[in-house]
Amino acid sequence: MGAAESSSKLGGSVHVQDVRGNDVELSRYKGKVLLIVNVASRCGLANSNYTELGQLYEKYREKGLEILAFPCNQFAGQEPDSDEKIVEFACNRFQAEFPIFRKVDVNGNNAAPLYKFLKSERGGLFGERIKWNFTKFLVDKEGHVMNRYAPTWSPLGIENDIKKLLEV
Repeated sequence: MGAAESSSKLGGSVHVQDVRGNDVELSRYKGKVLLIVNVASRCGLANSNYTELGQLYEKYREKGLEILAFPCNQFAGQEPDSDEKIVEFACNRFQAEFPIFRKVDVNGNNAAPLYKFLKSERGGLFGERIKWNFTKFLVDKEGHVMNRYAPTWSPLGIENDIKKLLEV
């Protein structure tokens, strides 16, 4: 992957909320390889991304991959619905089985702590700011952010990096 290992780790101090508003400590995913994605139902990238994320999850979840999806409405208003409707859309249309969390901001003063951490560990080509829906972060089993992928990067294009981290 070519990136130097980061010194910081994603751990129990970072909390997110599931769609029902329950606190989830990210330490529960320790020992798993994580692919963290900001999603949007009405984005032109939704069909290919949701489909391929589902394929990756089906293929590697038993080997230790978790995909964590965070809806975000900060890009052209492409995720305007309630958390419940977003989950319904992903599950009904794409049979998504990976966890979908409560809607978050990924940029700005109200950005979720998880996204502040991810961006600080792996800034993008033009700085830390997330540019669009379906930006992807790959996190190793120890919680190090190993790579960041642009929205247009196909989830299946990350498969070899995932396999390396899973050691399969």
